Formats: sequence, C-alpha cells, structure tokens
Amino acid sequence: KALAWCPWQSGLLASGGGTADRMLRFWNTSSGACVNSIDTKSQVCSIVWNPHDKELVTSHGYSQNQLTLWKYPSLTRMAELTGHTSRVLHTALSADGTTVVSGAA
Repeated sequence: KALAWCPWQSGLLASGGGTADRMLRFWNTSSGACVNSIDTKSQVCSIVWNPHDKELVTSHGYSQNQLTLWKYPSLTRMAELTGHTSRVLHTALSADGTTVVSGAA
C-alpha cells in the first residue's frame, strides 16, 4: 500500500503492506533483498522519511488509525500518535523537512 525512497541512503526503499500483510519492509534495490522488516499490527497507508535524521513516519489504517515514528535501522517505535478516527490515508512532509501533516478518511 505504501512506498518511499530513503533520502539519505541510496537504493533503500521502504514498503508497507495492507490489512492482511501489515508489514513494514526495507529493500536493497540493487540486490532485491529485504534487509529489514517489522509487523506494524495494522495496514500501512503511507511512509515519510525524515531527511535530517534516521527516522521515518508511517500512517496506518485498520485497525490502529495512527501515525508511528520509527528509528531506523533498529525499528524502535519512538512515538505513536493517535487521534484519527478512520484510516490515515495521506501524509506530507513540509519543505524544510520538519513537519508532517496527515489526513484521514
């Protein structure tokens, strides 16, 4: 359901699975190998990398309807932002890379 290129590591692609899969995976696009993964416990709707630090934000639908901040490559959950009452389908990063906005439907 979601794809995003890492801005600070060439050839690193993050992908997020749907309701049945729920996985956040990281791919070396040169070799095709999955280099890291974690079960997020809910569908992954979008992925945004932090261009200034080794972090990323994922937005989620069923069943959590939340945003999660991850440290990379440890995949430690740094924060979980709740409050949306439906699937968080879209996220966008500000031009200076310091703010993420989200929209749910």
